Amino acid sequence: IDAFRVFAKTDNSVYTKSYPANGEFICPSSGKPCSCGEIKIHNCEVSADDVICGQQRPVSYSEIDGSFYKEKELIFPPELVLRNDLPLKLHGFNEISWYRPLELKHLLDLKSLYPDAKLIVGNTEVGIEMNFKNAQYPILISVTHIPELNVLSIKENGLEIGSSVRLSRLQEVLIKVIEEREIHETSSCRAISDQLKWFAGKQVRNVASVGGNICTASPISDLNPLWMAARAEFRIVDSKENIRTVHAKEFFLSYRKVDLSQGEILLSIFLPWSRHFEFVKEFKQSHRRV
Repeated sequence: IDAFRVFAKTDNSVYTKSYPANGEFICPSSGKPCSCGEIKIHNCEVSADDVICGQQRPVSYSEIDGSFYKEKELIFPPELVLRNDLPLKLHGFNEISWYRPLELKHLLDLKSLYPDAKLIVGNTEVGIEMNFKNAQYPILISVTHIPELNVLSIKENGLEIGSSVRLSRLQEVLIKVIEEREIHETSSCRAISDQLKWFAGKQVRNVASVGGNICTASPISDLNPLWMAARAEFRIVDSKENIRTVHAKEFFLSYRKVDLSQGEILLSIFLPWSRHFEFVKEFKQSHRRV
């Protein structure tokens, strides 16, 4: 409760001022008669400007005013900012192993060694499968720190999006692109940006990745139909670092099945600019009972 007080605007004086003429105190919180405005409650004494309970003085109005919260924001620890990332290998219960490589080659080696390993970024899908569907994934590989998978580059003929790019970051870049480029070039960008507004919640978009959403191949995906309509191309890399390109409409083979062989991973997505007189528009229909 004390932690949440920094977000609230409260004034102790409204609880401690003199009673109305009829002697009945009306609580500002509930609007009903109560004893919270009594002069002395539980060894708490009221002074002219403050309330003192024992030896402790409650936080004053100005200190808990939510509008001042940013002034009290703690900085992110500099030692963590400067800390070098290290490759990780952790072992959990039930013989689960968790890896975090830092280089694409190491990731491909791991994928070659463990072809059934699950690649994770935000864990928004795999976590649900493990916690609620009792799915078992003994090998998990975090791909959050692979530079090639985090590329987000504006090119002359389109946008290159690394498969580990977070959805919220993609949304920010799409907004920038829409503002800077010709309107006919950004029809697909506007459709994807508008669709992302309704994609899960902000907390999920901050950690979920573009590639994870694609490779999940959900039949009710918000974005996969747009990749197909926008003529997007998926770049796929194998364990020998050979790269092949697949059109989005040919990538999805059947229910939750995609064109990825063992040892292959989705490297990036290329979104070409829209052409003259080419229009892309998104629609999202919620489930309705018939």
